[in-house]
Amino acid sequence: MPLVHVAIVGAGIIGLATALELRSRGATITLIDPAPGLGASHAAAGMLAPSAETTWGQGKLNALLSASARAYPEFIDAVQLASGVRPAFIQNSTLVVAAQPADREALVELIDLQDSLGLPVKRLLGTEARALEPALAANIAGAVLCPDDHQVDPRSLITILLEALKENLLVEPVAGLLRVGERTIGVRTGSGTNIHADQVLLATGMGQIPGVPRLPIRPVYGEILRVQGSAEHPLLRHTVRGIVHRRPVYLVPRADGSLVLGASSREDGDARVNLGEVTTLLENARRLVPGIVDTTLNEVIARARPTTFDDIPLLGRLDEGLVISTGYSRHGVLLTPLGARLGAQLLLGEPFDAQLAGIVDPHRLSSQDFGIARTHL
Repeated sequence: MPLVHVAIVGAGIIGLATALELRSRGATITLIDPAPGLGASHAAAGMLAPSAETTWGQGKLNALLSASARAYPEFIDAVQLASGVRPAFIQNSTLVVAAQPADREALVELIDLQDSLGLPVKRLLGTEARALEPALAANIAGAVLCPDDHQVDPRSLITILLEALKENLLVEPVAGLLRVGERTIGVRTGSGTNIHADQVLLATGMGQIPGVPRLPIRPVYGEILRVQGSAEHPLLRHTVRGIVHRRPVYLVPRADGSLVLGASSREDGDARVNLGEVTTLLENARRLVPGIVDTTLNEVIARARPTTFDDIPLLGRLDEGLVISTGYSRHGVLLTPLGARLGAQLLLGEPFDAQLAGIVDPHRLSSQDFGIARTHL
């Protein structure tokens, strides 16, 4: 098989993981990004929670989440093998907690769905949940333990991938695609350099390349807080996903005693941190875990999640030389192993799981959304 050169536009978690996967399959890589690793995945908490995040009416998305979660241990091993460093991957399970009796209905609905999908979960009384996590409030109304839902620190993972791929990285913007007829043959960088490639992958998240029609994704902003507790006496050991006044909130403990607290969801187009959303997150977190008030604030950040109308990514071929991989919404970290593998297989023309590829195929949307394949730059 001849050596294949792939230009990847976007060095977020999807672009980086796909680059590593391609390299492991013998391809040569050029990554181009003006701010590597600083997009949505920089803010993400890194919950790997296909059971806790399963949703009624989203069977196709649930299938993607479960498939990618099963692939995570192997993916972490592959990153360690390629880099010599193991990402901060913690198999600590997830507790989904109802704050009060009015939230128990939402918890019961989740449990019913999990049971219908055959997910390995365990119903807990409030007292049983507090036995696992004594920091939970004394009056929580119930919980469910998801033993196979774990976490990874996306910043750890991205840092390791960037170091492993640094020789393949150009830190500059992309000014447009190079095309011959209907086929993409490379990219033009902001400095005016033409990079010819056998295949091009667009993994730009919300980033827009000049001259390329806007893809059918929208920004959904979310606030994330990072707080510092005691490393010696951590506030939590499990990831806690709460339902408070039927609104979600989560607390993800890290090995150093810090916690990631999130996340809001808003579509107001404002990239700045919203104080009202931060206040609500803190109040809801305190309702579940009162001891959160004894931590100190490390960071508050907001990022836009690239979201499609059905929360399913756009991963597929647009022309003979161009593949897109974007629109991962709030599931980008969890879907990374699956997205990287499918993306690499599509770019290299290798056999792939047709059922999973069909779910993420961008052409499930209206053809008018994809004028890119008929655009000459």
